[in-house]
Amino acid sequence: MNRPPLFRTVLAFGILVLAGWFAAAQEPKDAWSLSRLTENLLPVGWKVEATTPIGPLATWTVASDKTAPGGGGRVLAIISPNYDYEHDEDVFHLCWTDTIFLKNVDIRLSLKANSGNQDRGGGPIWRVLDKNNYYICRANPLEGNLCLYFVKDGKRKSIAKAKITMPSHQWQTIRIKHIDKHIECDFNGKKLIEADDDTFANAGGVGVWTKADAMVSFANLKVLPASPAK
Repeated sequence: MNRPPLFRTVLAFGILVLAGWFAAAQEPKDAWSLSRLTENLLPVGWKVEATTPIGPLATWTVASDKTAPGGGGRVLAIISPNYDYEHDEDVFHLCWTDTIFLKNVDIRLSLKANSGNQDRGGGPIWRVLDKNNYYICRANPLEGNLCLYFVKDGKRKSIAKAKITMPSHQWQTIRIKHIDKHIECDFNGKKLIEADDDTFANAGGVGVWTKADAMVSFANLKVLPASPAK
């Protein structure tokens, strides 16, 4: 049976779901279930790194959380930032993969800020070249804002930001649509940021991000290839 081109494209890249990640081979080809992953392990093909690390890398793992959206009750969580409080330098914690390598993307995920005295921010990263070069959109309940940045050569630069209401210990949603140089950022279903940037013009990996002592859980991650409007 012939399938339309869009259907074949989605199958080619898959729908990557953190309430469904690609490591579960028994799931349908367009939806993986995080419930099939093993607790206390990272998803296959994902790695832990940091931008401007001070001490040991943070500890990330797949954990059980019955409140997680998307079904399955599993989340990817940073369970220990291993943060050195005696220093003031910014430390960005990354868990990401280059097994998905896209330029134009439509990213959706849920996140919950669990704790953190200095920071509770977290969000998706994309067009990731390495631990020092990527885009990031993060939400932070302590600052009450949604911020779009790029990190280049380990230095973070703001592109745009918006005010938000974000209680800790509650699930929120972020959606990123990045086509060519145009970036749109939604928070809880509302578009709050729209900007153009061409710092990273080519394909890269995807993942999630936190800062300093932030303890954040992520669930229901979906990554789709996005097509320019005709």
